[in-house]
Parts: sequence; C-alpha cells; structure tokens
Amino acid sequence: MLPALVSLALAFALAAIAQSPQHVLSNHSQLQGIPTVHESAVQARRILNLSSIATVSTVFPDHQNGPEDLAGAPIGLTEYYASCDPTPGEPTILAISIATYIKNARAGSNVTLSLRYHPPLDHPPGDDIYTYSPANLPRFSLLGYIEPISGDEVRRYNIDRCFFKRHPEAVTWRPGNAIHESWWARLVVQQVYWFGGFGDRAYIGWIPVQEWRGVTQEEVSNARLVGEHGYKKKPSPH
Repeated sequence: MLPALVSLALAFALAAIAQSPQHVLSNHSQLQGIPTVHESAVQARRILNLSSIATVSTVFPDHQNGPEDLAGAPIGLTEYYASCDPTPGEPTILAISIATYIKNARAGSNVTLSLRYHPPLDHPPGDDIYTYSPANLPRFSLLGYIEPISGDEVRRYNIDRCFFKRHPEAVTWRPGNAIHESWWARLVVQQVYWFGGFGDRAYIGWIPVQEWRGVTQEEVSNARLVGEHGYKKKPSPH
C-alpha cells in the first residue's frame, strides 16, 4: 500500500511541475493585473522614447541587384532612429538612399521597425526568474511606410538637432554630405503589434493606431517600466 501511495504522490508532484510554468503562456484579458491596451500603448511609446536603435525589416522587390530568388524575401537590419517627429509616435529616420531598406521601400515594400526593452544595468533584483528574462520583457513592431519630412518641418521642429543629440556620429551623413545622398524621413505608423511579456502578466496583441497616437507625452514621461526607478508593480493576477 505504501509504495502505491508514494507512486501516486510522485505522479501528482511531477504533474504539478510540468503544469506550473504553463500560466506564463496564457493571455487572458480578464485576469487582474494584466495591463490594458492603452497602458500597453503607453509602455510601448516609452520604449520608443528611451531607445534609439531598432531593427528595420523590408522585403526585396521582384527585380534587384543581388543573388537570384530574393524576390519577396525579408531582411532586417539594425538602424538608427530618434523620437523627433511632431506627429506622436512616428520615428524619425535619417534615410540614406544606398541603404537596403530604403531601396526596398522605394520599390514598394512595407516597412517594419521592431524594438525591445532593455532594463537599466542597475535594476533591482527581480521577483522571480522570469522578471528580466528576455522572453518576458516587452517588445513590439511598428508597421507602416517611409515618408520624407519637408524642409520646413525640419527647420521648424529642429529635427537635425534632436536626431544628432541621440546619434552624434550620424552628423557625417546629414543631408548634403559628400559621401551619400540622405534625407530626413518618418515612419508613418499604420499598425502596432505588442508583445508585453508572458501572457499571465502582460497584454499580447494589436494596439489600434488611434490608441498609439492618442498617448500623451505626459503619460510617456510618467510611465515606468520594470527595472526603472519608480516602477510600481501591478497587483498579481494569481
């Protein structure tokens, strides 16, 4: 009888171990503590402001100079951007005409700019092994198209000064330089896909572009992400 009870207890224990991590994969919007779509939009806009480097993805056109059979193949490369545009949530880009993503965009490709959150190096200890796991930290993609910024807007909003404050070395490629043709552009955001972290503690899904643009600068400035000074954890959903 005793061996049978031990075996039964062991079976229940193994089942619990196997099932316990599964809650991190769920995404039930009714769970308490899950950020709303608007709160997620605020977090994404803060990440956009905090960072200035992203992966820009495009697809190759039917006809291009390169290996065969690249038509429709995606390519993602690291690029500079800055939050300098007067239109809320639209990244500013120093577009260099020779860049692959610019060539693809000019050939008709849509453009996706993807970012992920990097906690401060001096962040406090996490609550569990998942807190600062890259798989649990927020990331998102902005889908849209590239649009030139007019010279009037560049002057009116000091686009160049704002951009070069984040990327001083990029002054080498400012419009009119002797190396490459370049021009100021913005990513006109049409869709936003957000992955806030594990589904038991974060929203995962699309953020309406109206929600994205409706976030105020005050909300962005007041928001805090995990690891930042002043961050307050929402009540646990469990």
